[in-house]
Amino acid sequence: MCILGRDELLKLIEKYKCIYPFDLNLLDGDGYVLTVKEETTLQYLEHKNLISNEIVFTPPNIVAHLTAKSKYGRMGLSFLNAAKVHSGFVGRLALEVVNLNNDRTPITIKRGDPFMHIEFITRIGEPSPYIGEYQFQYMTDEEIKMYIPILREVFKNYDALAKIWFRNRRIEF
Repeated sequence: MCILGRDELLKLIEKYKCIYPFDLNLLDGDGYVLTVKEETTLQYLEHKNLISNEIVFTPPNIVAHLTAKSKYGRMGLSFLNAAKVHSGFVGRLALEVVNLNNDRTPITIKRGDPFMHIEFITRIGEPSPYIGEYQFQYMTDEEIKMYIPILREVFKNYDALAKIWFRNRRIEF
């Protein structure tokens, strides 16, 4: 297992839309910096889920690791959720945060602010794609339809997976 370098990450993004929308200016070292979809202010001790503006897709041979931008940690924002994206996941990420600012002052994260580093890591072994309830979270039907051809390409058992992924959706994919 190893972290993908910039050149390999760019190939992955181009081929599979692993980050969408993608902004070349948000590449950072061997990773990418996800931004926030909507402006949010957290009061002291308040917990919220911040949603990434970008959709993230991790192909079967990839997992992703998240780390917070230190700027927010220095302000007193604490990150609560797991720092991993399972292989086969596609959707916007919900980033769970709480304001623990020592001065007990509000913290504002603006729409489009660089917020969370994501690094893509190769994995070995048979694919075990994500089949949980958060598949396609915070995506529109149009965005989901954009990923269907990609999912069909990368998952030989797409039809079986689709029955699980779409079992609670009213629309046919």
